[in-house]
Amino acid sequence: MTETDSSEERQRGATEEPAPDEKRDAGEHPPVEGDDTDEGSLGAGVVTIATDRSLESDGAGEAIVAGLKKVDHRVVTREHIGSDHDRIQSIVSRMLDRDDVDVIVTGGATSIEPSDVTIEAVEPLLEKRLAAFEDLFTSMAYEAVGTRVVAARTIAGVTEGTPVFCLPGNEDAARMGLEEIVLPEIHNLVSLAREDIAQDRWAVDEAALEEGEATGEGGEREGEDPESETAVEPASEPDDGGE
Repeated sequence: MTETDSSEERQRGATEEPAPDEKRDAGEHPPVEGDDTDEGSLGAGVVTIATDRSLESDGAGEAIVAGLKKVDHRVVTREHIGSDHDRIQSIVSRMLDRDDVDVIVTGGATSIEPSDVTIEAVEPLLEKRLAAFEDLFTSMAYEAVGTRVVAARTIAGVTEGTPVFCLPGNEDAARMGLEEIVLPEIHNLVSLAREDIAQDRWAVDEAALEEGEATGEGGEREGEDPESETAVEPASEPDDGGE
C-alpha cells in the first residue's frame, strides 16, 4: 500500500466517523453539565462534636474536610459544638433543610462514654439506615485496632435524598471511614436516593397542576404545614476560615 493510499483511507475513515449524536444514540451518554450526582462536586455539611476540642484543634474535622476537598467536594458549612443531644440534632436537621448540602458528615461523640450522644441524636432523623456502612467500618477498624473496636459506634442513613454519616472523633478512624467507604460510594448513594425524590416530586407536581387546572388557582396543598421544620433558622454560613 502506497503512502497516498494510506492517506486516502485515513481520510475516508475520518469522514465515516459517527457524529457525536450518533455515538450517544449507540449508548454513550456524556454526563449532564452541572449534574452534581454524576462524578461531580458535591456540597458537604460537616459537624464535629467534642467538648474538649475547638474547631481549629479537632483532628477528625480537619481529616474530614481535607478528604472531601482532596476529591473536589465543597464544604459549604462546618460546625463544631459540644456534646449536646439537642444541639446535634438541631444542626443536622438544619443542614438537611439546605439546598446546597448533598451529604452530611459528623465526627465525634459516637463511643460509649456518657457524653457520647451523636448516634442517639441523629438516628431519629434518618429515614433509611445504611446498615452495611456500620458493618464495613467495624470490619476495617478491627483490622486496625483489634478487639478495641467493640467500643466504636457508627451510623449512616439517608433522609430526603441526603446521605448522613456519623464517624468517630478519632482522626485516623474518621479518615478511614471517609476515604475507604464514604467517598467511593457517595455519588452512587446520592443518585439512588434522589431518583426516588425526583419521582415523588414529579407525582406531587403533576397532582398540583391538575388541582390548579380544576380550581383555577394555586394555594397550599392540603395538609401542608407552613410552620414545618424548614422554618428553623438556617445553619451558619460557610466558614472557610476554620478549615
